[in-house]
Amino acid sequence: MKLERLMAITILLLNRKRVQAQELAEQLEVSLRTIYRDLDSLGQAGIPIVSYTGMEGGYEIMDSFRLDRQLLSFDELTALFTALRGLESTNAYDRSNMDLLLSKVGAMVAQAEQGRTGEGNRIQVDFTPWKNSEEDQARYDQLRQAVNDHKLIRFHYTSRTGGEQEREIEPMALVLKNYSWYLHGYCRLREDYRIFKLTRIRQLSIQAGTFTRRTDSLEQLNDRWNTPERRGASEGIPAVLQFKAAAALSVMDHFDEKNIERLPDGQLIVRVTYSSEHWLIRNVLHYMTDVMVLEPASIAAKIKQTALEIARQYSGLEQE
Repeated sequence: MKLERLMAITILLLNRKRVQAQELAEQLEVSLRTIYRDLDSLGQAGIPIVSYTGMEGGYEIMDSFRLDRQLLSFDELTALFTALRGLESTNAYDRSNMDLLLSKVGAMVAQAEQGRTGEGNRIQVDFTPWKNSEEDQARYDQLRQAVNDHKLIRFHYTSRTGGEQEREIEPMALVLKNYSWYLHGYCRLREDYRIFKLTRIRQLSIQAGTFTRRTDSLEQLNDRWNTPERRGASEGIPAVLQFKAAAALSVMDHFDEKNIERLPDGQLIVRVTYSSEHWLIRNVLHYMTDVMVLEPASIAAKIKQTALEIARQYSGLEQE
């Protein structure tokens, strides 16, 4: 605790022109006597701290020792603080550790620039998923501990086609993508790396046995996951979709403007590449009757067949 307190005092003094002992005591929640002892310890360690008396007195580090504040500009500091606030919303780290980190970064904003700190509050980053239950948080905490301790895990996993299978995994890393948490792991069933969406994991159990971590880095695992097919590159399925004017807002939310052609009657033509038939058909069905597939014809035929199958499911219902 003392080492952390000394570091916090040093950061404050490096980034503030002058700080009063009472302010340090209140911020660090210790007595004035403790602050005086800490300042004396810093002096003995070779940090040149000078004191000033009077109404505007306090403690400061000699200018000759002060770090160049341009190592991080004010805008860079506020951007860093905003990013950390966004990370805080994911609960990815222990609350006390995150609070301490935020306080340290906040202290690095120089007192002379405090009048500008409102600029940092104009942007808020919130990665909290819409579905964020206590069960989800508990699952995440268990997996994070398993990754840290190199513990084998077992769980039942539901694939995107609805099939469920028990897996034994060497957990490698947790990653947040598109507001959802995923687990990178080596699957002993498939004998290869796989990525698992946390919300599809059931009956998770941490095994007694440990494993020797494989050499692949998180960057390499992400590269495996971000294959050209998943990114919707040229080897995917190019499609031409025609949307009614009523779907314009949703189209603007989900497609790049460069892929949108606006027609005089308000309808929109979207040219986009999908990674698979599965995602193309699901996306089109999401828009119900507000979209038509112009190309490819094979996908239009499959959507028509799907619509007929949906109609047959409801054919037995009585008409009002």
